[in-house]
Amino acid sequence: MALLSPSLLSADFYNLGKEIEQSIQCGADWLHIDVMDFHFVPQLSFGAKIVEDIKKHNPVFCDVHLMVTNPQDHIIPFAKAGADLINFHAEAAIHGDRLINLIKENGVLSGITINPATPVDTIKHYLPLVDMILVMSVNPGFSGQKCIEYTFNKIAELDIIRKEFGYTYTIQIDGGINSSNVKNVLKLGADIIVAGSGFFSLDNDKRKDFSDLIHNYQ
Repeated sequence: MALLSPSLLSADFYNLGKEIEQSIQCGADWLHIDVMDFHFVPQLSFGAKIVEDIKKHNPVFCDVHLMVTNPQDHIIPFAKAGADLINFHAEAAIHGDRLINLIKENGVLSGITINPATPVDTIKHYLPLVDMILVMSVNPGFSGQKCIEYTFNKIAELDIIRKEFGYTYTIQIDGGINSSNVKNVLKLGADIIVAGSGFFSLDNDKRKDFSDLIHNYQ
């Protein structure tokens, strides 16, 4: 079964606790936490405290996406805060193997992310090591962007590779995913759907419908 990981970047920050609870009630499996540094991407967002505070009240799986220039400086703080999975951008990693090992040494699942124009071949040496690959289907930095559909080919490529070599990573897609295109990415092999405005812009009934669409896909 595919999973839904709503991106908190698109939530109503004034009512963040309520948004989190309602998201889970509407079928969210994980929470996707976009960490932005105003350098790797042109926005600022969350620090590790958001995970710490969420975990005080709810055991929900926290899926941390480091959109930062210096991922090595953020891994331990987010691990200590209670992150369940930490993924970093291949484009920002100088010593990617070292970062993967650091994440795992701190008891957290590891992931690596590629931007729309970054080919899968760039991360081929990481594929046996990581728990998840995140394919960005927009250029990261802003919520509400239109999906770049050529990125869907990378989902299919990653699915073929893991079947051929017996790799165990899951495939996550993030950027412009909504009820009109989610079946396309599920068909190609996506396991985890990140949705920002495609989820939080909906009322609760439609959020539940979107969640059911993902969970019931055959």
